[in-house]
Amino acid sequence: MKIGIMQPYFFPYIGYWQLINLVDKFVVYDNIKFTKSSWIRRNQILLNGKNKMISLPIKKDSDYLDVNKRFLSETFKKEKTKIINQLKIAYSKTPQFHAVFPLIESTLNCGIENLFDFIYETIKVVIGYLEIDTEIIISSSIDMNHSLANKDRVIEICKKLNADCYINPIGGLKLYDKEDFKLHGIDLKFIKTDFFEYKQFDNEFIPNLSIIDVMMFNSREEVKKMLDLYTLE
Repeated sequence: MKIGIMQPYFFPYIGYWQLINLVDKFVVYDNIKFTKSSWIRRNQILLNGKNKMISLPIKKDSDYLDVNKRFLSETFKKEKTKIINQLKIAYSKTPQFHAVFPLIESTLNCGIENLFDFIYETIKVVIGYLEIDTEIIISSSIDMNHSLANKDRVIEICKKLNADCYINPIGGLKLYDKEDFKLHGIDLKFIKTDFFEYKQFDNEFIPNLSIIDVMMFNSREEVKKMLDLYTLE
């Protein structure tokens, strides 16, 4: 059985969804420290031919709290209106705007204030749209020693879920050694998104934008084909 494990990200790039689609079970961390500089609360869209950052405002609190203990700021009501308007300006003339925009808008308006629960809702909306049937597991629900960190934490999750294959994004080459996993009967593989382009109006193509951009410019079936454009190492 193949599993993947990732932090919760705000409408991340297509590589995130390729990983979810590839594995049998996908674990999303909720009991992991929130980092301001991470992609948990932000991502990029295409606006006027350039990449534009959109961000979730986070309520001020201790920097030591996990993601599931953090909340959206009181200013989110105002900020989400700004994001919605930016999405309208950016994508109103795209081929899939009328199919995709209502999904994104309804998610932004879901009323959830907890940061993890909000991100988890966006994940469910996207996998539903892309008809991905991978089982999604919240990390804190796993009966294990949650004080473990890094490689040890990943290996323990694999054991608890009876996984014999762990797939990590290609960036993990610097973090994990295949031999360490093999000692525990786990085959470690790395997924690397192939380079591909799609038409973004008549602009020069900008890769690795939010999945929102991919879905706005491509039909559901086209995006589902893109989920298979990767290399395993």
